[in-house]
Amino acid sequence: MTKSELITNLGTVAHTGSSKYMEKIKAGDLNLIGQFGVGFYSSFLVASKVEVISKSNEDAQHKWTSSASNVFTVEPDDSVALKRGTIIRLYLKEDASEYCKYDELKRLIERYSSFIAYPIYLKKIVTT
Repeated sequence: MTKSELITNLGTVAHTGSSKYMEKIKAGDLNLIGQFGVGFYSSFLVASKVEVISKSNEDAQHKWTSSASNVFTVEPDDSVALKRGTIIRLYLKEDASEYCKYDELKRLIERYSSFIAYPIYLKKIVTT
């Protein structure tokens, strides 16, 4: 995505819809598919902070960052060398450690992303 697309497509987190969304979630209303950008907002159910690093052929690489508050930042980024594409980093909350497990992530991606036309790559990093 370009800088403008990051602001337009992800910047809605800072709009008034985000507070309405969080109120509905807290009230147990999970019938929100297609409203308020639920797919993206759901990342804040498990993450305290989200970073989206994106590089488009039409623009320099930028990083969008938010902590589910009323603000977000978009800034030039050179933390990784992307030719084109997007990296999403979730800074998980303490009670979301199950999403650090490769097999659980793979299962969720296969279950909920089969309709997406673009490939999703899950990289397994083995540490000693």
